Amino acid sequence: MKRVSWIVPTLYIILLMLPIYWLLNMSFKTTNEILGAFTLWPRDFTFENYVTIFTDPTWYMGYVNSLLYVSFNTVLSVAVALPAAYAFSRYRFIGDKHLFFWLLTNRMAPPAVFALPFFQLYSAVGLFDTHIAVALAHTLFNIPLAVWILEGFMSGVPKELDETAYVDGHSFWGFFLKIFIPTIAAGIGVAMFFCFMFSWVELLLAKTLTAVDAKPISATMTRTASTSGYELGLLAAAGTLTIIPGAFVIYFVRNYIAKGFALGRV
Repeated sequence: MKRVSWIVPTLYIILLMLPIYWLLNMSFKTTNEILGAFTLWPRDFTFENYVTIFTDPTWYMGYVNSLLYVSFNTVLSVAVALPAAYAFSRYRFIGDKHLFFWLLTNRMAPPAVFALPFFQLYSAVGLFDTHIAVALAHTLFNIPLAVWILEGFMSGVPKELDETAYVDGHSFWGFFLKIFIPTIAAGIGVAMFFCFMFSWVELLLAKTLTAVDAKPISATMTRTASTSGYELGLLAAAGTLTIIPGAFVIYFVRNYIAKGFALGRV
């Protein structure tokens, strides 16, 4: 029984890590080697794919552009969601449940529904091919998600905390910023994590609303076809580097995510 208790989790972890290893393995191969033979490790080990990414502005600026609009979107979504979630958790008003459900329906809609309207709108107002265009488009999906997550954390904080702060003479914003937000730091971490990950991996809107100046890495990776086919080694290297930001974010908010599971909001 003891042997089974560690063999099963070990096999499960190996199965989870296998696609990542295979992606990393391909990133150190040439496209010809990838297509020519099945090997568990590179026969002709090469850093050429990574050199191309770090020296070609088309590639490395894709990562810079993605990080810019993803960071802006994450901060904006959580900043807007915080007071909205507080209102839903603390006050009762006519249509509050219907409004809360309507917010969630925006998150349920596929991005393809909004691609053309956003494209026409941003083209008309001069925001096409800018970082703010993609960031604002993603708020349509991230704000409802952040409100839903934060409302669950806020509902777990006793209302007596608010009343005590007001009795002690705190203004609303003084209480909200100095006392309440630190209390729900775990919820903010969870909300920022999910906003970051959705915006980082979303492709359709990011590709539709950008062309050159703000083109993200996800769009760049779809344009590697040449007369000889796709550059598979280059794509694998780009994919490997794309995993790194998400891994860093998961590392720093891993404890917050665990708390979110405990509260039933993740």
